[in-house]
Amino acid sequence: MDLVEDFAEPGVSVVAACTALGLVRASVYRATEPPRPPTFTVRAPSPRSLDDAERRAIVDVMHTPEFLDQPPMEVYAKLLSRGVYLASIRTIYRVLAAFGESKERRNQRRPAVHAKPSLTATAPNQIWTWALFL
Repeated sequence: MDLVEDFAEPGVSVVAACTALGLVRASVYRATEPPRPPTFTVRAPSPRSLDDAERRAIVDVMHTPEFLDQPPMEVYAKLLSRGVYLASIRTIYRVLAAFGESKERRNQRRPAVHAKPSLTATAPNQIWTWALFL
C-alpha cells in the first residue's frame, strides 16, 4: 500500500497506480485511513429480570431436603401442582448456573478403573487360538 502512495505522484492518479500494480482501489483507501475504535454498548437490564430476592427464593427451594436430589424440571412440576410458580424451567436452570450449581447434584459413584487386557504371544498362533475361546 505504501508503494501506491509513493508511486502516486502529482502526475499519476491513484486509479492508474492501482491498475499498474494490480491492486484494488478500495483496499488502498482502507489501508490508508486509521482504523475505527470499536464501539461497545452497555445493555440496560431487562425490566422482566428477576431481582435478588426472587433468585434467592429459587435457590432456597432447590436446597430444601425435599428437592435436594431432583432436577429443576421435576421441582417445577411439583411446585406447579401445588399452585406455586417461582419461574420457568429455563430460568431455574439459569439461576442455578449463576450460583455454580447447574451440575448433577446427586452423589455419583466414581467410574471403576479396569486394567486393559494385554495379549502376549510366546509362540506362533497363541493369540488366535486364545481369541477363539472368548
